[in-house]
Amino acid sequence: MDVCLWWIGDAAADHDLLGTLRRQTEHVFHVTARAWLGSDRPTDSFDGRRQQHSSTRILKWLIDSRPEHAAKVVGITDVDLFIPILTFVYGEAQLGGTAAVVSTARLLSDSVFRQDFDLSTARLMKECVHELGHTFGLLHCPLPTCVMARSVNLLHVDAKNPALCHDCQSRYAEIRKQGHEHHE
Repeated sequence: MDVCLWWIGDAAADHDLLGTLRRQTEHVFHVTARAWLGSDRPTDSFDGRRQQHSSTRILKWLIDSRPEHAAKVVGITDVDLFIPILTFVYGEAQLGGTAAVVSTARLLSDSVFRQDFDLSTARLMKECVHELGHTFGLLHCPLPTCVMARSVNLLHVDAKNPALCHDCQSRYAEIRKQGHEHHE
């Protein structure tokens, strides 16, 4: 299975960062991941009233625009995201589907840590793995250190490990096994 990590941000892509995300994705999910720098971008996601971008609209755009070679796509952007019921989100995913979106905007917004590349990378890596986990059908985990735990602030993100806990690993293995059985 191929996972596409697609930089859809306004700023230039950070190739080292995308390489780190690719390696972590492959490590956690045992898939082939590729960085993608396609030039297309969503054009209707900005909400002028909120001065943010709708993660749901970006998600729909990603579903329609997913590269042919990718079974799943994670759009990585630097714009601030929201869903109508929340002030902001770090990302959003199609549960059991093909697409997820993650934003660096709030993950890097703590001015004390803005220049800390390792911390910023760790935060983004955790949220990318988290949202991709949802595309595989994983739900939020009650264990606060699991990458699948819900994050409502940076303290929650920082408390998580960059990988699945034992229970989520077992669930993921079962999901993958069921998927292979359906394809045989």
